[in-house]
Amino acid sequence: MKNNLKAIIAFVAICFAGTVQAQDNDTYDQGFKLGIGANAGYVFDDAFGLALGADVRLQYNLSQKTSLTLTTGFTNFFKDEAGKDLGFIPVKAGFKGFIWEDRFYLLGEVGAGFAVTNDYDQTTLILAPGVGYATKYIDLSLRYEYYNNFPKANGGEGIGQLALRVAYGFDL
Repeated sequence: MKNNLKAIIAFVAICFAGTVQAQDNDTYDQGFKLGIGANAGYVFDDAFGLALGADVRLQYNLSQKTSLTLTTGFTNFFKDEAGKDLGFIPVKAGFKGFIWEDRFYLLGEVGAGFAVTNDYDQTTLILAPGVGYATKYIDLSLRYEYYNNFPKANGGEGIGQLALRVAYGFDL
C-alpha cells in the first residue's frame, strides 16, 4: 500500500508540475462546471466482473489548464457467481491538469468509498489516477481505481478497477 500511495503522490506531482504555467488570468474567467457521468468498469478480482455506476462531478477551474474536482455518486460491483454484489458511494477530491491542446488531461483523485449494500459496512480509501479528453460539453476518461479495504475473493483486501467514464458537463 505504501508503494501505491507513493506512486499516486508522484503521479499527482508530475501532473501538477506539467500543467502549472504562467497564466494571463485577465482573459480567462475562473468558474464552476458540473458533470453528470456514467461509468463502466472491469474489476480485477475473481469474485467480481463488472462494475457500473453514475456520478456527479463539481469542477472549479483555477486556470485554463488546471482544475480542482469533487466527485460523488454510486458504484456497484456485480458478483460473477452466486453471492452478494458490493455497492458503495465514492466521495473523491482531485486535481485535473490539461496537458495537450486544452482537451487531453491527467486527473488524480483521492477519497473514500462508503459501502451501502448487503450488510457490508466497510469504508475504504480510494486512489484514482486517470487520463481523459474533454470538450465544452463531453468528457471521456479512463481511470484506475484502487480500493484498499474492500474484500478479495481469496479473503484478502484491496481491489482494483479499470473504468471508463462518459459524462455531459456544463458551466454553472
